[in-house]
Amino acid sequence: MQTIRDTLTSRLRTAFATAFPDATLDALPIEAIPTSDETFGDYQCNAAMAAAKVLRKPPRAIADAIGRLLQEDPLLAKVEIAGPGFINLSLNDSALARHLETMQGDANLGIPQPGAGKRLILDYSSPNVAKPMHVAHIRSTVIGDALKRIYRALGYEVLGDNHLGDWGTQFGILILGYRHFLDPAALEASPIDELQRIYVLAHQKCEAEPEWRDQARNELVKLQSGDPENRALWQKFIDLSLLEFNQIYARLGVSFELVRGESYYNDALPGVIDTLQKHGLIRESEGALVAFLDEEKLPPCIVRKSDGGYNYATTDIATVLSREAEFQPDGILYVTDERQQLHFRQFFALARKVGVKTPLRHIWFGLMRLPEGLLSTRKGTAIKLERLLDEAEKRALELVQQASPDMPPEQQQAVARAVGIGAVKYADLSQNPQSAITFTWEKALAMDGNSAPYLQYAYARIASVRDKHNERFPDVDFLQEPIALDSPQARRLAVRLARYPDTVLDAANQDRPAILADALYDLAQTYSSFYQNVPFLKAEPGVRESRVRLGALVAQVLRHGLDLLGIATPERI
Repeated sequence: MQTIRDTLTSRLRTAFATAFPDATLDALPIEAIPTSDETFGDYQCNAAMAAAKVLRKPPRAIADAIGRLLQEDPLLAKVEIAGPGFINLSLNDSALARHLETMQGDANLGIPQPGAGKRLILDYSSPNVAKPMHVAHIRSTVIGDALKRIYRALGYEVLGDNHLGDWGTQFGILILGYRHFLDPAALEASPIDELQRIYVLAHQKCEAEPEWRDQARNELVKLQSGDPENRALWQKFIDLSLLEFNQIYARLGVSFELVRGESYYNDALPGVIDTLQKHGLIRESEGALVAFLDEEKLPPCIVRKSDGGYNYATTDIATVLSREAEFQPDGILYVTDERQQLHFRQFFALARKVGVKTPLRHIWFGLMRLPEGLLSTRKGTAIKLERLLDEAEKRALELVQQASPDMPPEQQQAVARAVGIGAVKYADLSQNPQSAITFTWEKALAMDGNSAPYLQYAYARIASVRDKHNERFPDVDFLQEPIALDSPQARRLAVRLARYPDTVLDAANQDRPAILADALYDLAQTYSSFYQNVPFLKAEPGVRESRVRLGALVAQVLRHGLDLLGIATPERI
């Protein structure tokens, strides 16, 4: 099923080719663009201005020629030329209604499938072993999960990879601290909290006492050399961490197809160094091996430190080579915070130089902050993610108890879980990912306005209308009644529904789930205006079913869109 935007774009391009057969217009942006102001139609094309230089004609004359060719198009009710050469397109109501009916009968709601037969690897979340997940971790986790869902809706096979931080200098410090500061009872009660406490104490000792630094380095060397005792402790840290991480992921509704830490690629690291050397990409500098990226205008990148340890770029090259050989992906996407932008530019440059053909893309997001500054585990200012989720569910339960006091307590708890977790996710996903976020409880857990609870309530309200219709008129199937756009509010709603498939595509193309969130909020608001201005169940037969059917499609879209954001939709709130 082709989207309306794609159909209009195709017809615009045909019109340009017909009107100007001798011109080469392939490079011009000939496309239909949704309008933000309905007084200028439903879609607009600005290509006449760009074509003026190529065709050596006034933009208005070009637009007039295109407009004449589109006047009889059955998809369009009106074609207007405005200003210096804007082509304004208004959809035919009957054609628009038929499109919605087809969309409603499609399990994928008419979303295009550009990803059919293609595979992506999405690298996201990636917490560090032996450290609790805190509020800042939620950004990579929920953005990555939303993108995975969005790309799957577009037909891609997507493998989510949780690339754990399970190797590095910190484990020498942790092993040393474990032997000196362990409280067995605390480890039993809350393993990750105790490991974090141990690490902080040991790190402070290493900062203050050179002999502790040396001991920590020795423990790391023993670990890297395969010492059985240190390896066993290291594996224990991983197992305890995964147990806690998986509990949080389950609450968030997040899952992964691959869980492979940095250590998985350790054996390949010497080979990466050999490959870099064979390509003449590295040389020794002060005992370290360094890749110089002058051609790319990037600073030098250390691939092996003077003490023999490997850097992140080396591990990432080993990882991408492994992924390429095992999965043959059509793209690999990395979701991390903004501080890693330079690292990925360096890593991507080196990967290309050693023959990696897979397109690589870094999707970065702004940092999470507290009102008083950056979150920090070392300073103890980080809010544990578990605490955030607990508080979200608690506040949501109060809301549900007020709204539905007659609901059974067990059901109240389930709804509160969906509302609370949804509120936290949406507070992140509804914002531009590249913007920094200042975390506050009030903002994250707001239950009104542009929020998940507002959208969840909108869905539940529409579901209630649908259910009431089925109760009162059990012998009437509203899906058998054609959709009629018999009011300005109904038409406005229909246009937004028709744009939904393109919205999903745009969210993927720009790697911005916020595009989808904004569209869902706009849809819910538009439905509210529709519901308030026309009767539903009290309308005459036929009209009643048409309106219920249109509302049911809104519910379908809201549920589908929120699911792409990883947010549940209770039938009742």
